[in-house]
Amino acid sequence: MEIRRVVTGHNPQGRSCVLIDDIASNITSRRPGHDSRLIWVSDEAPASYDGGEDAGARKIGRPPPKNGTLMRVIEIQPGVTAEPHFTETVDYVIVMSGEMEMVLDEETVHLKAGDVLVQRGTSHNWVNNGPDPCRFAAILIDAQGTDRAVSG
Repeated sequence: MEIRRVVTGHNPQGRSCVLIDDIASNITSRRPGHDSRLIWVSDEAPASYDGGEDAGARKIGRPPPKNGTLMRVIEIQPGVTAEPHFTETVDYVIVMSGEMEMVLDEETVHLKAGDVLVQRGTSHNWVNNGPDPCRFAAILIDAQGTDRAVSG
């Protein structure tokens, strides 16, 4: 999967410019048929747009930093199931191509290219039952809530 990543910033004179124009190369693969590219991470909200660090090159787990955000582009091959998981985040998920099922605790939702999902701290799983790879962008924002029932 090749995802072009263009990151803007400011030159030493304070003028807008492109700081990074490359193929996203910070790869995570949790199982065969699952491919993820980290695009960017912020450590706080409001996020800072100063500095020259490539925040897309950082090593980070599934959720963003506390009070932060992250963006990944993920591709799941046909026949692949991700894994049930939960993050304390609000997620904006944009299906770019293909289709997939989002499996929740009590229902399943079919998503296709062009669909946008707002996921609010729910336990979920991604399943690609279609004939083509499903590519989607996921923007995770650190969040908190009390609606999630905790079982022990």
